[in-house]
Amino acid sequence: MKKTLAVINEMKKQGIIEDYAIGGGIAAIYYIEPILTYDLDIFVILPQAKCKRVIDLSVLFNSLRQKGYSWEKEHLIIEGVPVQFIPADELETEAIGNAPNVDYEGTKTKVFSAEYLITVLVRAGRTKDIEKVEKILKQSTVKYKKLKSILSKYKLLSKYKQHFKIDEKK
Repeated sequence: MKKTLAVINEMKKQGIIEDYAIGGGIAAIYYIEPILTYDLDIFVILPQAKCKRVIDLSVLFNSLRQKGYSWEKEHLIIEGVPVQFIPADELETEAIGNAPNVDYEGTKTKVFSAEYLITVLVRAGRTKDIEKVEKILKQSTVKYKKLKSILSKYKLLSKYKQHFKIDEKK
């Protein structure tokens, strides 16, 4: 994955993507004991996304294809890792902006904070997402005041409360 992140960081340096952060199962692994996950979800902010209504990923995909990377179903295989690029919506853009910088084997990257990751997973609402949230709440330090604020802002607090309680003391 180190080489994969280096390729993605190079795309950021070249301006192909404005910014990115890791979300999904790999982000969850940053906060909890390892779980089975198949791919690397990269949430991206694209330079043209600010001025166009249509999201155009062709520059990103063409750049990777020119470097010899290929498709396998909905993933691009970059240095042996299946990667899914997901254009960031408003919540995910905020999550990227607030994602902590981390070091993965000497390579800089960003991972959604636990609070934003929980919010994105709650919004998705699949059984496997709710299970990840449960594990993050049990195995990681979550800033509940921040989590409640994010959930409220994106009108997801009631959906969260269907499964979990907000710990007002933390």
